[in-house]
Amino acid sequence: MEAKEWELKLYTAGKSVKSVTAIANLNRYCEKYLVDKYVIEVIDLLVQPHLAALDQIFAIPTLTRKMASPIRHIIGDLSNEQMVMTGLDIHSAKNQL
Repeated sequence: MEAKEWELKLYTAGKSVKSVTAIANLNRYCEKYLVDKYVIEVIDLLVQPHLAALDQIFAIPTLTRKMASPIRHIIGDLSNEQMVMTGLDIHSAKNQL
Protein backbone atom coordinates (compact mmCIF):
# COMPACT_ATOMS: atom_id res chain seq x y z
CA MET A 1 0.00 0.00 0.00
CA GLU A 2 1.37 3.39 -0.95
CA ALA A 3 1.98 5.94 1.82
CA LYS A 4 -0.54 8.72 2.11
CA GLU A 5 0.73 12.27 1.83
CA TRP A 6 -1.51 13.53 4.66
CA GLU A 7 -1.43 11.56 7.91
CA LEU A 8 -3.95 13.06 10.32
CA LYS A 9 -4.79 12.11 13.90
CA LEU A 10 -8.03 13.25 15.49
CA TYR A 11 -8.22 12.94 19.26
CA THR A 12 -11.78 12.62 20.55
CA ALA A 13 -13.70 11.75 23.71
CA GLY A 14 -16.24 9.07 22.94
CA LYS A 15 -19.35 10.04 21.02
CA SER A 16 -19.67 13.62 22.31
CA VAL A 17 -21.35 16.11 19.98
CA LYS A 18 -18.06 17.94 19.38
CA SER A 19 -16.21 14.69 18.65
CA VAL A 20 -18.83 13.43 16.19
CA THR A 21 -18.98 16.84 14.51
CA ALA A 22 -15.19 17.01 14.22
CA ILE A 23 -15.04 13.56 12.60
CA ALA A 24 -17.73 14.48 10.08
CA ASN A 25 -16.13 17.84 9.25
CA LEU A 26 -12.68 16.33 8.83
CA ASN A 27 -13.95 13.58 6.55
CA ARG A 28 -15.80 16.17 4.45
CA TYR A 29 -12.75 18.44 4.10
CA CYS A 30 -10.45 15.56 3.22
CA GLU A 31 -12.81 14.28 0.54
CA LYS A 32 -13.11 17.80 -0.86
CA TYR A 33 -9.42 18.76 -0.85
CA LEU A 34 -7.28 15.63 -0.42
CA VAL A 35 -9.00 12.84 -2.35
CA ASP A 36 -6.93 9.63 -2.14
CA LYS A 37 -4.04 11.46 -0.44
CA TYR A 38 -4.92 11.12 3.23
CA VAL A 39 -5.37 8.75 6.12
CA ILE A 40 -7.23 9.63 9.32
CA GLU A 41 -6.60 7.92 12.64
CA VAL A 42 -9.30 8.65 15.22
CA ILE A 43 -8.06 8.18 18.77
CA ASP A 44 -10.69 7.98 21.50
CA LEU A 45 -9.05 9.24 24.68
CA LEU A 46 -11.76 7.61 26.77
CA VAL A 47 -10.37 4.28 25.54
CA GLN A 48 -6.67 5.23 25.36
CA PRO A 49 -6.17 8.10 27.85
CA HIS A 50 -2.40 7.55 28.06
CA LEU A 51 -2.02 8.87 24.51
CA ALA A 52 -3.09 12.36 25.60
CA ALA A 53 0.07 12.88 27.64
CA LEU A 54 2.26 11.00 25.17
CA ASP A 55 1.11 13.18 22.26
CA GLN A 56 0.75 16.39 24.33
CA ILE A 57 -3.00 16.72 23.85
CA PHE A 58 -4.59 19.17 26.29
CA ALA A 59 -8.04 19.71 24.78
CA ILE A 60 -10.43 17.64 22.70
CA PRO A 61 -11.26 17.29 19.93
CA THR A 62 -7.76 18.01 18.63
CA LEU A 63 -6.54 17.37 15.11
CA THR A 64 -2.83 16.85 14.49
CA ARG A 65 -0.94 16.52 11.25
CA LYS A 66 1.92 14.04 10.95
CA MET A 67 4.04 15.58 8.26
CA ALA A 68 7.04 17.79 8.05
CA SER A 69 7.68 20.10 10.98
CA PRO A 70 6.14 21.95 12.59
CA ILE A 71 3.53 19.59 13.98
CA ARG A 72 0.20 21.34 13.75
CA HIS A 73 -2.67 21.12 16.24
CA ILE A 74 -6.19 22.37 15.59
CA ILE A 75 -8.57 22.32 18.54
CA GLY A 76 -12.36 22.23 18.35
CA ASP A 77 -15.11 20.68 16.27
CA LEU A 78 -13.43 21.78 12.99
CA SER A 79 -16.56 23.62 11.86
CA ASN A 80 -14.58 26.63 10.57
CA GLU A 81 -13.39 25.31 7.21
CA GLN A 82 -11.10 28.28 6.51
CA MET A 83 -9.34 27.86 9.87
CA VAL A 84 -8.81 24.13 9.28
CA MET A 85 -7.52 24.66 5.73
CA THR A 86 -5.13 27.37 6.90
CA GLY A 87 -4.04 25.39 9.97
CA LEU A 88 -3.20 22.33 7.89
CA ASP A 89 -1.82 24.39 5.00
CA ILE A 90 -4.16 22.56 2.66
CA HIS A 91 -4.58 25.51 0.29
CA SER A 92 -0.98 25.25 -0.83
CA ALA A 93 -1.37 21.47 -1.16
CA LYS A 94 -4.47 21.92 -3.33
CA ASN A 95 -2.54 24.29 -5.60
CA GLN A 96 0.05 21.53 -6.14
CA LEU A 97 -2.55 18.97 -7.27
